[in-house]
Amino acid sequence: MQEPEKGFYYHFKRAEMPFAYEVIGTAFSTESGGVHGDDPAEFLKDAVVIYRPLYESALVYKAGKRFWVRPLAMFTGTVTKDGKTFPRFQKITDPELITKLEKIRDEMYS
Repeated sequence: MQEPEKGFYYHFKRAEMPFAYEVIGTAFSTESGGVHGDDPAEFLKDAVVIYRPLYESALVYKAGKRFWVRPLAMFTGTVTKDGKTFPRFQKITDPELITKLEKIRDEMYS
């Protein structure tokens, strides 16, 4: 299991602007069993991805510009819909779109 890169992503249900998200990073609970182990893979299985919406109608945004967390395995996993399998979250790589999303982020979270 690999951690997602920081950056902008679409969720498979909302693969259009402005329904994009920014991955801030990953986190681990001090209460998870992996904290004191020696195996990084065991540690990662309890990781969560921290991300925020880039659209103002999101409840976590309305509740004080907060973040969402999702288990790493779920964030990086795949979903099957209408017989097709694809990533739950897809990294946005288009430079022009990234510039637009950076502007939205800066306006929302300044």
